[in-house]
Amino acid sequence: MAQFLIVTDDASDWRPYLPSDSMVPVNDYLQAGAYAGQGVTQVLNLCRSYDYLSSGYYCSLLAEARGHRVIPSVMTINDLSQDRFFSLPQAGLDKLPPQDEVLSFKLYFGRCDKPGLERIGRKIFERFTVPVLTVELALVAGKWQVLKIAPFPFQELSDSEQDEFAKYLEIFARKVWRAPKPSRRFRYEIAMLVDEQEKMPPSDKGALKRFIKAANRIGMDLNIIGPDDLSRLGEYDGLFIRATTNIANFTYRFAKTAAQLGLVVMDDPESIMKCTNKVFLSELLANHKVSTPKSLVIMESMQNWELIVIEEIGLPAVLKVPDGAFSLGVVKVKTVEELRTQAQRIFEHSSLILAQEYLPTEFDWRIGVLNRQPIYACRYYMSRGHWQIYQHHQSGRISSGGFDAVDLKQVPSAVLDVALKAANLIGSGFYGVDAKAVNGRACVIEVNDNPSVDHGIEDLFLGDLLYDRVMTEFLRRIQLRGL
Repeated sequence: MAQFLIVTDDASDWRPYLPSDSMVPVNDYLQAGAYAGQGVTQVLNLCRSYDYLSSGYYCSLLAEARGHRVIPSVMTINDLSQDRFFSLPQAGLDKLPPQDEVLSFKLYFGRCDKPGLERIGRKIFERFTVPVLTVELALVAGKWQVLKIAPFPFQELSDSEQDEFAKYLEIFARKVWRAPKPSRRFRYEIAMLVDEQEKMPPSDKGALKRFIKAANRIGMDLNIIGPDDLSRLGEYDGLFIRATTNIANFTYRFAKTAAQLGLVVMDDPESIMKCTNKVFLSELLANHKVSTPKSLVIMESMQNWELIVIEEIGLPAVLKVPDGAFSLGVVKVKTVEELRTQAQRIFEHSSLILAQEYLPTEFDWRIGVLNRQPIYACRYYMSRGHWQIYQHHQSGRISSGGFDAVDLKQVPSAVLDVALKAANLIGSGFYGVDAKAVNGRACVIEVNDNPSVDHGIEDLFLGDLLYDRVMTEFLRRIQLRGL
């Protein structure tokens, strides 16, 4: 478990709050070699000033030199000292009083009690991770803009503001107030990000339990966290994402934050970016001459795009929304009229569409790749009476075809070769490559950055060995990072 330190200018700064053994005066922290070599340490820098070469600045600077995870980081301090444009998300700001042309408020760890500011508070804190920020917004031409974002000394908070600060500090770092639960001590701890509300998560509960047991067997603790636990990442050595990833949702923010903190991340933000957009992936694979179905990116502004699709792809064809997942945003079109109708529907949400050759097969291959090596193989059969593995019914019900997991030796060499070539273009993380074998030709359909691992499906051949391999790779990377 990470050590938590609260650094202030003076011990008296903490008098309004509950006593804490975690509180350290900055002069003590700045002593040469202080608090070094004590394992994972998270530092909350509450110094009055973060000005260049001040004690607060040196606190963050030395924390990073010691390998501590510090809030705010030196990069954040430097960013705040410059006039940089900050794009303000407008969603939710319609709740703000329209008669106010200027709005000032404070954020405590990205939170405040003003309604309508939840999203902007979270966004600002993700961009400028500072304990207390003062923010000024201005209503210009009917749109809210940022006038000011600046650190605010917690020592100067009023009594009511101190209450807010204490409340949100408790949410941010509950360890300050609570004694740690008695538990077995592990050398390393990994956070496993799960979305309890997700209907089709990458791993079911049976698989999650087996990942935890596999981590425990090699001396690591694997703790489940959720979408609201971004601030807890500093406690861990690694992040394992077991929620469906997308650039636009919380998973990318978690991956990026964890990478910035120096955690081992599966999968990393670059892999998420590359894999979750099918247009990017199609271009990447084509440029490296990886075999895929015939593909074409179309835009609504293209002249005679319907004829181009028919000439280059043919009918039936498959149209894909660039960032769809689990067969969502994927349609098959058989006629020119279906092509126009479905494309216009997709164009309402995306400026680009990926059109691909339709290759009917009894099943798709899924090759699991970890650290540039294949570790499992699974066959997913098409849903009965349907052309895809998953069938989404109008009632909301989802049906799927059968499956089997096989020894890698039983996989056609052409499928393994093309899967490895595709995965290695993405990186060295944990990927699931979907491929088809048609008339002796193997081609890649897509690369998934957080492949499904469900108990009784992907682990059907390897059993617990599959979970052991993934957790052992986490351990290897964490140990390499510490060298």
